[in-house]
Amino acid sequence: MFNKGSKKKKKSVKDKDLNVQEEQREQKFEENPVEETAGTEQDDKSAEETTSEAPSETEVLQNENQELRDKYLRLYAEFDNYKKRTIKEKVDLMKTASADIIKNLLPVLDDFDRAKKIADDENSTEEFSEGVTLVYNKLYNILKSKGLQPMESDGEAFDPDFHEAITEIPAPSDEMKGKIIDTIEKGYMLNDAIIRHAKVVVGK
Repeated sequence: MFNKGSKKKKKSVKDKDLNVQEEQREQKFEENPVEETAGTEQDDKSAEETTSEAPSETEVLQNENQELRDKYLRLYAEFDNYKKRTIKEKVDLMKTASADIIKNLLPVLDDFDRAKKIADDENSTEEFSEGVTLVYNKLYNILKSKGLQPMESDGEAFDPDFHEAITEIPAPSDEMKGKIIDTIEKGYMLNDAIIRHAKVVVGK
């Protein structure tokens, strides 16, 4: 009997102590609820910061798409420049491909010009026949169609970019000083490029 009563007494004391502790905890929460929730709020805030700092999958895909687009635009620009450069090189090659052959034919034109000049002289007995004239005109027109153009030099101001001075002679007038008195060898251009400078006599 004595032991049973003691056990009940100890149990009631223990329950009383638990009730007192719970009441104290509830009272403490009612007096300062911020302290109880501060830890939870701090954890939530840390989780939100971590989520905002990490890029989303959409942002990652957008960045990759922008990088691929930039690479494509660079490659397209490089290819476009290469294509334009190749076309220009082909055009230039076509323009100058026959330059060597035309250069070799220039002495023939010189001979025709000299023969025609002599034939046109009233005191000359040489004749420039109609057949020779046709051959000369045909040859000249073919070369002209390939881009050959003779330079006009007589009476022009001397320009070392176009003319090669063979000699200087006293100018017949002040106006002819520094200008071309006579052309020894005619200059030619092929598609706006000089293939032979004119050899000239300059007045001084």
